[in-house]
Amino acid sequence: MLLEIEDLSVDYGYVHALCDISIQVGQGEIITLIGANGAGKTTTLMAVSGLVAKRAGTVRFKGKDISSMPSHKIVRMGVCHVPEGRHIFPALTVQENLIAGGLGNPSLKAADLERLYEEVYSLFPRLKERRGQSGGSLSGGEQQMLAIARGIIMDPELVMLDEPSLGLAPIMVEEIFELILTIQSHGKTILLIEQNAAMALQVADRGYVLANGRIAATGRGTELLSNPEVRSAYLGA
Repeated sequence: MLLEIEDLSVDYGYVHALCDISIQVGQGEIITLIGANGAGKTTTLMAVSGLVAKRAGTVRFKGKDISSMPSHKIVRMGVCHVPEGRHIFPALTVQENLIAGGLGNPSLKAADLERLYEEVYSLFPRLKERRGQSGGSLSGGEQQMLAIARGIIMDPELVMLDEPSLGLAPIMVEEIFELILTIQSHGKTILLIEQNAAMALQVADRGYVLANGRIAATGRGTELLSNPEVRSAYLGA
């Protein structure tokens, strides 16, 4: 397994945000976490990235225990975290945002970066057209593309996406999910958080349903899509 989360618990004061959850992410998979607001989805990604303290449990990446590793070292191991809300640098150009993303992997040489810029711009041709524009002048969908592109420019093995379709028009949501599948086809592994559970389960190899900090259900994406309880609780069906 590329990523293994075992018996992970995280507390915020007296609030148990995660309670003994275990998740496995295989090389090349798209794994999605779905659940209501406050279920613990974002906390899971933050725990993997070393951004929150863990009360208990283990996180392993490529077989190595990263539970106590600082965030910058986790990034350098090949873990990219694209947080909810985009958080691009609005005053920097598209190209400058990508340059900043490349700093996450100091092992990349100039030739590697040039290759990665071309790959990213082939994935996101709209960004190539706007490479000299400031990030703040882009539309919401374009800013989300830039946030994802800035993450993958460091050539990670695992890409963690937190609510990539949030606040976007339906046509842009479809485009973002098509991009997620394309990124997977380029050899990346994806751990995806999405409020749009139906779309997420359609593209996911496997999914985990979180409820009140615990795993309530797990299975293949198609299985969870047809699960009556999951459909009733999260798909409005």
